[in-house]
Amino acid sequence: MSTGFERDRDDFARGARAIVVLPDQGKASRDAEARLAETGGLALAIGVEVVDKIAFRVRAPKPATLIGSGQVEQLAAQVRMEEAGLVVFDASLTPVQQRNLETALEAKVIDRTGLILEIFGERAATAEGRLQVELAHLDYQAGRLVRSWTHLERQRGGFGFLGGPGETQIEADRRLIRDRMARLKKELDQVSRTRGLHRDRRQRAPWPIIALVGYTNAGKSTLFNRLTGADVMAEDLLFATLDPTLRQISLPGIDKAIVSDTVGFVSELPTQLVAAFKATLEEVVTADLLIHVRDIAHPDSEAQRADVEKVLREIGVADATPRFEAWNKVDLLHGDDRIDALNEAGHRDDVVAISAMTGEGVDDLIAEVAAKLTAAHRRYSITLDAADGAGAAWLHQHGDVLRQVVEGDSAIYDVRMAPRDYERFETRP
Repeated sequence: MSTGFERDRDDFARGARAIVVLPDQGKASRDAEARLAETGGLALAIGVEVVDKIAFRVRAPKPATLIGSGQVEQLAAQVRMEEAGLVVFDASLTPVQQRNLETALEAKVIDRTGLILEIFGERAATAEGRLQVELAHLDYQAGRLVRSWTHLERQRGGFGFLGGPGETQIEADRRLIRDRMARLKKELDQVSRTRGLHRDRRQRAPWPIIALVGYTNAGKSTLFNRLTGADVMAEDLLFATLDPTLRQISLPGIDKAIVSDTVGFVSELPTQLVAAFKATLEEVVTADLLIHVRDIAHPDSEAQRADVEKVLREIGVADATPRFEAWNKVDLLHGDDRIDALNEAGHRDDVVAISAMTGEGVDDLIAEVAAKLTAAHRRYSITLDAADGAGAAWLHQHGDVLRQVVEGDSAIYDVRMAPRDYERFETRP
């Protein structure tokens, strides 16, 4: 259902002039310039025009406005000069701080969590994704004054941080929030049960699950497309992929494996989103192998790696889950940087250097994936009737036939395969 509110919001969001602000408390693992660049990229992802980026040193956060009064005045002057209608804070703001800043700056103010939720609200393409984002949004807004609840009637799009019917703020109807959240949780529980049934069927098959994980914009979807021949949206854009995509591939010694492309992680990922997307991320938790795709050309690649590992721990991925790193975008490295990266990757058994864009190193990646998935395979000697073509085909399809000898009416096969595949062969009809 289209409303005037939605049209106003979309016009404002797409044409907004925004200033990005970093209240630097000296605790972040990245320098201020890198943080501002990332948050500016997040803002660009929802179509606003970033006209300035400012870092303020904050020694003691102010309960009322987070930044100091003099800094608020300086920011207000910049807002007026740039004719900015939106100020994005790369920090978490309390409802009181957000209201006070909007009053002082005479502009809309959103924090990092609100910005990420807004992006997710626009990008979620499936019914499950929209349910997850709306649940996260309601959780975030539960303690805040909100401008409008018309988004509860919407089927897709953002969630109104960037617009609304005027500047009037109305008090949240807490019972409405609780009831709506309860319904969403019930629907997501059903989605989770359905996903669990599908996963159980795959495990009985059983096919190994390979999950691509990594920081947003690290190149997971580009690699996914190259591995599977799929056409998943892959753009130089933060959070280009929200909804999980599964495809099957064949690997050396493995008849079939399932590759899962997942939502990218980001530093300080809102806890509401981690909780809401848990059903989606269950594919990661139960994976047989994780490929951590890293943008090795990014100046903050190491800090991004730490952020991804932190989220993996938060969602319950076991430390024992086999994994390795795909150092992506080596095509963007030049000179000594490229030589150093390739040399380091070559001396480590948990790293493969690749370019998902050009295909460089991808064959090595496939070989490494197959080696890790078949590491537990054992060698079996199997005797079949020489005329049992179906049995021979099954062995070639599901295992690596090392030797084949025909003796009279019998054929002896030395096959390397997973124990569970051997069990399947023994119990086949």
